[in-house]
Amino acid sequence: MSKVLSPTPLFERVEKARRRKRRFRDTQITLAHGSGGRAMHELIEGLFLEYLRNPLLEKLEDQAVFEIGLTHGGTTGLGNFAQPKARVAFTTDSYVVDPIFFPGGDIGKLAINGTVNDLAMSGARPLYLSAGFILEEGFSIEDLKRILSSMRDAAAEAGVAVVTGDTKVVQKGSVDKIFINTSGVGVIESPVHLSASCAQVGDKVILSGTLGDHGTTIMIARGELELETDIESDTAPLNALVQDMLDEAGSAGAFGSLHCLRDPTRGGAATTLNEIALSSEVCIEIDEILVPVREEAKGACEILGLDPLYVANEGKLIAIVSADVAERLVARMRQNVYGSEACIIGMVKEQPAGIVAMQTGFGGTRIVDMLVGEQLPRIC
Repeated sequence: MSKVLSPTPLFERVEKARRRKRRFRDTQITLAHGSGGRAMHELIEGLFLEYLRNPLLEKLEDQAVFEIGLTHGGTTGLGNFAQPKARVAFTTDSYVVDPIFFPGGDIGKLAINGTVNDLAMSGARPLYLSAGFILEEGFSIEDLKRILSSMRDAAAEAGVAVVTGDTKVVQKGSVDKIFINTSGVGVIESPVHLSASCAQVGDKVILSGTLGDHGTTIMIARGELELETDIESDTAPLNALVQDMLDEAGSAGAFGSLHCLRDPTRGGAATTLNEIALSSEVCIEIDEILVPVREEAKGACEILGLDPLYVANEGKLIAIVSADVAERLVARMRQNVYGSEACIIGMVKEQPAGIVAMQTGFGGTRIVDMLVGEQLPRIC
């Protein structure tokens, strides 16, 4: 990882292209707009943000972080009182995975864990969730019971409660079986400020485990690959793992050493790292040899011509942290079942800004760009 990446003409051209303001020119929505890659970012930044712009939305994080509470107090029979502000995280997501049942989970477990994880990536302790269901006429009640049971168990493991919701039933053919929307709120109790814009030169890049397990599982479950394998989706709640990281940083008096946490879902680790590099205006360099991928996932990706860096994950996180605490955090993460394979895969450099590069196993360097187009539709 000691090789210096110089801003060659190719890197300079890519850097300039990446810095251009996104303008939405498409006339119709395609599946690529939901892939998590470049097309989806153009849709969000060039269209949704244009119409709904506000200071919180402009940050384009996976959750909004804001303060609530009374600043001037109120009047009661006991006199004036003041209530301190609390830092709160709020997020929402919709789940349309196909198939709805797959090895290691189902759409219900995915919905709970996905929302819990988006809250946890801000350093929040997830508290309450909502669940909205869009059901197709004729959907099996037994399948619905199975999904609700899975949601109950996932919520119990994560220590959250589903406290409100909504149900709609549409005519057969108007929706594919079941879609679920979940929103969640959590409270940030430690003095951390995590954001994709906070990566700093010299930081280390930590990955909590193997890449591509969820996306590969979905491909196999669809029958797209005639493979017999024990691989399962990695869907899992990561809030306890994040709390371990916060505790470790706190014990060292180094909350400020945690700069960014992200879960690499749609678009995979490559897209997530690109988002961080662009937002922080830094170069992120990873080492191909250090990136863990299960042999089953690697084999499936090779058959389909896919790169595991772009395949979805639902139980992994990427952390950008100060170099002086990186090894200590990895050691603590490995004590948690969902971080047992945590490792350092790269570092943050100054130039070329906005670029993710990878040192290949052959000793060369290549650009790892954001996912372009549609790779795996409806993986979450």
